[in-house]
Amino acid sequence: MITEVGHFALILALGVALVQVVIPLIGAHKGWQGWMALAVPAAVLQFLLVAGAFAALTHAFVTSDFSLRLVVLNSHSLKPMLYKVTGVWGNHEGSMLLWVLIVALFGAMAAVFGGGLPPSLRARVLAVQAAIGAAFLSFSLFTSNPFLRLAQPPFDGQGLNPLLQDIGLAFHPPFLYLGYVGLSMAFSFAVAALIEGRVDAAWARWVRPWTLAAWIFLTVGIALGAWWAYYELGWGGFWFWDPVENASFMPWLFSAALLHSAIVVEKRESLKSWTVLLAILGFGFSLIGTFITRSGIVTSVHAFSSDPTRGVFILGILAAFVGGALVLFAFRGRSMEARGVFAMISRESGLLLNNILLAVSSLVVFIGTIWPLVAEMFFDRKLSVGAPYFEAAFTPFMVVLAIVLPIGAMLPWKRARLGRTMRPLWGAAVLALSVGVLVWAVGTGRSALAPVGIALGIWLIAGAFTDLWLRTGRGPFKGRAARLRKLPRADWGKALAHSGLGITFIGISGLLAWQVEDIRVAQVGESFTVAGYEVTLEGVSREQGPNFISTKAEMRVVRDGRELVRLYPEKRVYPVEGMPTTEAAIANGLWRDIYLVIGDPQEGGGWAVRTFIKPFANWIWAGCIIMAFGGLISLTDRRYRVAAGAARARPVTKPAAKGVPAQ
Repeated sequence: MITEVGHFALILALGVALVQVVIPLIGAHKGWQGWMALAVPAAVLQFLLVAGAFAALTHAFVTSDFSLRLVVLNSHSLKPMLYKVTGVWGNHEGSMLLWVLIVALFGAMAAVFGGGLPPSLRARVLAVQAAIGAAFLSFSLFTSNPFLRLAQPPFDGQGLNPLLQDIGLAFHPPFLYLGYVGLSMAFSFAVAALIEGRVDAAWARWVRPWTLAAWIFLTVGIALGAWWAYYELGWGGFWFWDPVENASFMPWLFSAALLHSAIVVEKRESLKSWTVLLAILGFGFSLIGTFITRSGIVTSVHAFSSDPTRGVFILGILAAFVGGALVLFAFRGRSMEARGVFAMISRESGLLLNNILLAVSSLVVFIGTIWPLVAEMFFDRKLSVGAPYFEAAFTPFMVVLAIVLPIGAMLPWKRARLGRTMRPLWGAAVLALSVGVLVWAVGTGRSALAPVGIALGIWLIAGAFTDLWLRTGRGPFKGRAARLRKLPRADWGKALAHSGLGITFIGISGLLAWQVEDIRVAQVGESFTVAGYEVTLEGVSREQGPNFISTKAEMRVVRDGRELVRLYPEKRVYPVEGMPTTEAAIANGLWRDIYLVIGDPQEGGGWAVRTFIKPFANWIWAGCIIMAFGGLISLTDRRYRVAAGAARARPVTKPAAKGVPAQ
């Protein structure tokens, strides 16, 4: 009964979404207040209906209702409760329902908290958001219905992919979807502004919180995915340039560019067309990511579906929304004339260069991701584009971005002198170069990656806090320190986000340049040395888990005669799914990780053992956390949460006297 109610709620949500598209748009066009106002309760009702459907599906998973086809394919009665719940979105149909739920959630939030928006703009924004919801509700109901029943339910289910039965990947998809759908709000604002033919500082102020929220969620989601790949897959890496990984990384780059571009629109009324285009492309690349994940054109552990019919449906959604928005953009381009002018050396120019670097680097990733498909379709050639291409083509843009970011953040608006701006940054530059030279001196000399990457990371961190310190003005240290605490949260958030990026630079550079890998066959009781660490395979045992059988090794790590840690890597087999997984054992540290993997038994005796010493690995996750936390601090700034510029956006029209038309 609950399942049928959920299914019916999803059908009703589609009807409400269609009403929310049509009535408010007509009302905004005609100036009918009542019709425009309908968008608000419709958005809230749509969310409540989709939430009810999602709750019904969750109930089916939690209670192991094997009369539901989706539960049979993705759950099992012995599965731990956490993974019964996360199994709701650990599959194609359930994840699409989560996507629709988040679309409706963002629409409801815009309805509830959008009271400061002009009625016509709010009606159009909610209508566009409802159109996105209606498209994906149709996709879910007609091609990916999560509520299909089985005529003859089995006694038990087939279980969930063991790789997905992990805490990191359990929360990775929801955060990514919150980021993807957050960009749909920026898209809705962009299309609504194009319909009205009006983009101004107030519009940019309204767009920035949604974009910032999307960027935060994408940062956390990507970091969770990289962390999961690092400790769960057992290969020792954190990023493979997998097409599905790239599908989330490209919107992240576009959202970062959109954040910086919206600042110029808000402060200087410039780059309007470019900002609207970034909003369209950001969500467009989110849809491209959805297409890659669900069309079957790539094979990946991240991919949800391999049904070409579904891929064609998503491609149609992509063409309709992004194509339609670009056509509208072409027609309305002249109405977005920039008011502010700026010199070649100015903060506007710095932010524009930042935008170009981020956008072009995203397109570089897109070309590398899509080129094997293009080559196979049009040239009948099977190609593989891997890490060497991405590292060679993508890295230079990030290096230039890291160099210009601290300088651009400190340039004055409209017109600046580079020499004057650089004066307070020379200390940061000297510190960064000194650390780079020191690293080069003590390094192996095999690669310049570590000294360059660490120097750039120090430059980003020192530049961010130099900018923060200069905002306290002049005077004695004590007075400036007191003013430092009173700076706006957005300033602190920016400094933390840029510093987090610098820490991530340091972590990636140090890990890739200095990691040590050792692969061998080890006998029980045998010791071997890797990078100064003595590792001993103490024993191997067979253990029974809740829904798996584990081969667990006990390994002792000694340094300079002192035992550091005992680690227990595992090789698990899930009988229901018939699938093995590798569970690495990691001793985390500030400066390095000790990473051990146990493999299969060998014919001549002994066990395959893989050992990694990974310097600065945790700096990568710490940098991502600091970036996201910086964004969250900025989001709590009242200037982001309240559209303060709305009051000056449009003058209030006084009621006309009797017999006199309104002006």
